[in-house]
Amino acid sequence: MVGGSIVAAPLVGRPQPAGQARAHIGFLGNSDPRSGTEPLEAFRQGLRDLGWIENQTIVIDYRWAEGKVERLPALAAELVQLKTDLVVVAGGVATRAAQQATNSVPIVIAAILIDPVSAGFVTSLAHPGGNITGLASQYEEIVTKQVQLLTEALPGLSRLALLSLRGNPYLQTIVNAALAAAEKVHINARVHEVKETAEFGGAFRAARDSRTQAILVMPTPFFNAQRVLLVTLAARYGMPALYEFREYVLDGGLMSYGVDLPDMYRRSATYVDRILKGAKPGDLPVERATKFDLVINLKTAKALGLTIPPSLLDRADRVIN
Repeated sequence: MVGGSIVAAPLVGRPQPAGQARAHIGFLGNSDPRSGTEPLEAFRQGLRDLGWIENQTIVIDYRWAEGKVERLPALAAELVQLKTDLVVVAGGVATRAAQQATNSVPIVIAAILIDPVSAGFVTSLAHPGGNITGLASQYEEIVTKQVQLLTEALPGLSRLALLSLRGNPYLQTIVNAALAAAEKVHINARVHEVKETAEFGGAFRAARDSRTQAILVMPTPFFNAQRVLLVTLAARYGMPALYEFREYVLDGGLMSYGVDLPDMYRRSATYVDRILKGAKPGDLPVERATKFDLVINLKTAKALGLTIPPSLLDRADRVIN
């Protein structure tokens, strides 16, 4: 990139001669490098498979919001000012921050859980039309499946809490889908909103005191960055919980169902490769998530006094004993 415009001779994914500029991309992370280790490594592996070796043929500048979404606009602007060849982002808030920071530097979405068309990021999935493309998955469909899985894991479920992040403009559509899915199967669902980690305990206490039988945690980078705390509180209050990504379950959560995030990150490397070789992001169709994970932690189920039905265990992609 020179002054925000694509250079006439695109970079090629192979070692550069001594003294020749390497590809330079920015990576805007919602959380931190510790909580996003697996997806980030999948992205790097995807680059390596295409000949882009970090610190050899490509330089990556990382900026991490550490779950504080209000930091994203400044971090996105910082990456643009570095004159990166493109910026890789994940999540609706990060994508919006990058979109507002530049309309010329290509933006690759590693993963987004909302419809990028209705969010105004692209004109259409087939023809994005601007400087943004990448991978997307409509979480409204996933959250409906999550409610169904909870009814299978907890027969007789009638009271459900939805843990949501106050002030996140992209969550309301997902929350509405979860409420509709719960109503359809005659479950009384109540939304508990939090803004800071100090409010987490109060939300779990309120759910317990209202005799809630399970908690469905809405998908946000902030929650993912604080997933160990959320898992700990669920155990403390004896609350079965279902989460968005398997990392929660690996950290001791009961169940997760959602997109295979590392797979999406790995596939996003293909967009980076094609754009660095001269393709325009507006000409590259947005791809949908194709792999989904159901992960169940039987240790946690036992601690909660639950027996997970064999029919559900048989469909799980991973069971932790």
